Amino acid sequence: MDRAALADFLRRHRARLRPGDVGLPDGARRRTVGLRREEVATLAVMSTDYYTRLEQQRGPQPSDQMLASLARALRLGTEERDYLFRCAGRNAPASGPVSEHVAPALLRVLDRLHDSPALILTVLGETLVQNEMARALFGDHTHHAGLARSEVFRWFTDPDARRMYPPDDRPRQSRAQVATLRAALAMLGPRSRAGELVGVLSGLCNERWFRPDTPDLSVRRDGHCE
Repeated sequence: MDRAALADFLRRHRARLRPGDVGLPDGARRRTVGLRREEVATLAVMSTDYYTRLEQQRGPQPSDQMLASLARALRLGTEERDYLFRCAGRNAPASGPVSEHVAPALLRVLDRLHDSPALILTVLGETLVQNEMARALFGDHTHHAGLARSEVFRWFTDPDARRMYPPDDRPRQSRAQVATLRAALAMLGPRSRAGELVGVLSGLCNERWFRPDTPDLSVRRDGHCE
């Protein structure tokens, strides 16, 4: 981890952004060139203290997920994101259908959707970014970790995820979630995160772990459901 290079990179890219670039109001009497530290921290869903320590060359090594959040907050392109990861001593993420990098142009579109709920998901239903209206309607889905980041996993393991839908709609939604997982498995293969999800959900089905209000559905390890 090159702390000096990481700190310099974060400061320079924070300075080049204006509040309007990330969907924030300009406000009055701004002395800071570019975004404030607390604004970047909020956009990256981290504490201001944690972000400040990174800029002061005294923070811990960020995780891959934290670096991906910083890349989105700072509106980095792919090459800039890869450099950020290398400064932090991490391997740059491989490009592919489950990449967690969101292009700055797409983020600018999201920033302008003030009157509609909108969110950006991976093929596994992992929420990468959501606007304020989506957060108010669906709740904050960016704080989940591990397999729980996938809405497919939460649907079959967390009763609260199903309570958002009327009972009559839950079987249809279950089929839709299985179809999403099938498509992801076909695209990514059995050794991917999609394959891991299928294996874990299959095991939970076999153990009769699901609660009584869970739809009568099983997921086989080959990705087929019945």
